[in-house]
Amino acid sequence: MAGIFPRLLFISILLFLLIHLPAGGPADIYAADPSASAESIERIRELWGLDRPLPVQYGQWLTNVARGNWGNSYAERRPVTAIVAERFVNTLWLTAATVVLALVLAVALGVAGAVSDSRFVKSLIEGFAVLGISIPTFWSGTLVILVFAVYLDLIPSGGMATIGRPFSLTDRLWHLLAPAAVLGTLYIAQWSRYLQAGLSEVLREDYIRTAKAKGLSRVTFTLRHGLPNVAIPFITVVGLEAPRLLSGAMVTEVVFSWPGMGRLLTSALLSRDYPVVMGTLMLFVLIVVVANLLTDLAYGLADPRVRYQ
Repeated sequence: MAGIFPRLLFISILLFLLIHLPAGGPADIYAADPSASAESIERIRELWGLDRPLPVQYGQWLTNVARGNWGNSYAERRPVTAIVAERFVNTLWLTAATVVLALVLAVALGVAGAVSDSRFVKSLIEGFAVLGISIPTFWSGTLVILVFAVYLDLIPSGGMATIGRPFSLTDRLWHLLAPAAVLGTLYIAQWSRYLQAGLSEVLREDYIRTAKAKGLSRVTFTLRHGLPNVAIPFITVVGLEAPRLLSGAMVTEVVFSWPGMGRLLTSALLSRDYPVVMGTLMLFVLIVVVANLLTDLAYGLADPRVRYQ
């Protein structure tokens, strides 16, 4: 726990340097305007503090962050905290729905593949896993929109709500279904394949044979004796997928026009909106660090024998 803050400090320094490394900056966007003079662009740089040395800029940013001030967006002229908070809620909707959907289907497919005696069922699940891992998110998302939204008109083509309608949970979930399914396909494939392999190995152990000899049903010894023994490695795999889930959400949000943090980061990078980029990336990093911490704590829930000093 104590190592979180030095880690965040080091990452913030690295991100700050990488963001400012490319030539140009936010003020250079105004250079495309023929009426903008060099003096006015320089005044903008001075107003935003971009004319100072990088160590000074970073020190000012870190001081403001310690006070709870993440700065103002160059593009929207609003506090970064307000902008990120709005988009974070939308991303939370998408990632939460994705994780729930992926966990339910991955556990169902993994257990079915491990306990089934049918070679056809095993091949079908393995084929789905290979297909889910192989197809890029941007391509599958575009294909889903083209087939189910354009040709069949069964789902919304994008956004997170129907324009002109008041908030409705049903309408929100209806818009959430397609992006969550596309984003979750990769994780359903990976997690089900991992769970199937681990559970198949566990079900060949001697204590499982003993449970079978005692007359326990297949469902009972699988859920009571099999799953708990693959829970810890499975939790590790799920917990470490947090960075990939966030990066996948960024692509999915752009494809489905979902107004979340991924889409915000994309637009901020294109406009060189440094405060928004830093605020969004640091929140991503914080989420990853917290997810790893929660993964460690989840070990004790999955196996009471695990204790931390």
